Amino acid sequence: MQCQNLDGSDRNHKLLPLLSRLKAFLFSDKPEGSVTNMTSFYLSRILNRRVLNSDGQAFGVLKDLIVCNGEHPELIACIVKQKDNGLRILDWKGFSIDKENNKYTIECSRTEDIALPEDAVYLKKHILDKQIVDIDGVKVVRVNDVRLAAVSSGIFAVAVDVGLEGLLRRLGFAKPAKSVMQIFGKGISSKFILWSNLEAFVPPLQNLKLSTKLSKLNTLHPSELADIIEELDINTRTAIFEALDNERAADVLEELESDVQVSLLNKMDTGKAADLLEKMPADEAADILDDLQEDRAEEILDEMEKEASEEVRELMEYEDDEVGSLMTTDYISFKESATVEDTINELRRLKPESDTIYYLYVLDNDERLTATVSLRDLIVSQPETQLSEIMKKKIIYVLDTDPINSLMEIISKYSLLAIPVVNEERKMQGVVIIDDLVYELLRPKRRKM
Repeated sequence: MQCQNLDGSDRNHKLLPLLSRLKAFLFSDKPEGSVTNMTSFYLSRILNRRVLNSDGQAFGVLKDLIVCNGEHPELIACIVKQKDNGLRILDWKGFSIDKENNKYTIECSRTEDIALPEDAVYLKKHILDKQIVDIDGVKVVRVNDVRLAAVSSGIFAVAVDVGLEGLLRRLGFAKPAKSVMQIFGKGISSKFILWSNLEAFVPPLQNLKLSTKLSKLNTLHPSELADIIEELDINTRTAIFEALDNERAADVLEELESDVQVSLLNKMDTGKAADLLEKMPADEAADILDDLQEDRAEEILDEMEKEASEEVRELMEYEDDEVGSLMTTDYISFKESATVEDTINELRRLKPESDTIYYLYVLDNDERLTATVSLRDLIVSQPETQLSEIMKKKIIYVLDTDPINSLMEIISKYSLLAIPVVNEERKMQGVVIIDDLVYELLRPKRRKM
């Protein structure tokens, strides 16, 4: 989403190229559906203002403006509240807006009811106070006002105001605030998001939140997208996840706060939830399911593939303060008879994540941990060399039932990037990655230490 920070006298022409040509196209007289004495105006300036008829008598109160949906949304109708007839949706062609001495006047020369297209956008009802994803700022912002522009062909919504000035304008404090700021030689910057950069996520329009195109969201790092999603309502979060492919959705889900993870999985289709958790490391999936209600967690586990489900269930059996609850079961192991060439070829085939190959582990036929091999030793050795010749039999390891708090001292003492986890029979169970440990210690709320 492209945001424009605009302040000073050049604000209009920076907002949109369209605005630079407005004066040349303005009507010189007062045609139907027109604006006079100004090139652009804000929605907040005219909402709840009286509408006068051709005789200058009060006709009603303007409650909303309606535009057609699209990249160039033209003003086509308005909602007027009348004392006797209630709310009426009227064709904008019968209306005009004038501004004199900083005062807006809305006139109605004739009243014609209008049938709206299904995707018509109500600027107050659908846009004002809704949320927008600001790609540049990697955050969610709120629409404080809508800017419209008048050209020869009609009146168009051109941008939404998400800045402080828009909020102050709504509250009626913009001018006093500017006067105070000028005393200190400062101004209140405007911040606009062009209408062409908006796209609705969730139909119907009555329930939507606004955002950028999904292709733009896909350019964000999963942690950045997670930060944005955490600020959105549950329906919009769910809509985003339904639009993402499973791989990316799983990456984002892993980065979310635990309460947001829970709300998403509770709202999500069980099959979709199972697919996402299968894409995640088993330890991360176990952490998330631990936070769910037992029946919901069981429902998702039953939907997962048997092998993935069993792996997650085993991890969920550990107490929260045990090493086993923190370890990942993704590790690379070989037999000591394997050659360096065989090992490298297997790594090329597996294409493992970088943090799973800090060390390679050598297991015997009973899956007991017997040695480790570093990547450095693997790379510098001759292809025909067997792992038994370069492996280190002196191993630092922990038991799966050891307390998590004991890990930091061991890892820091021996300068380890990862530490293998075994059971009482010394059978390999998994690995604790230092990144996961640091993350765990920095977020004590995820577990009861």
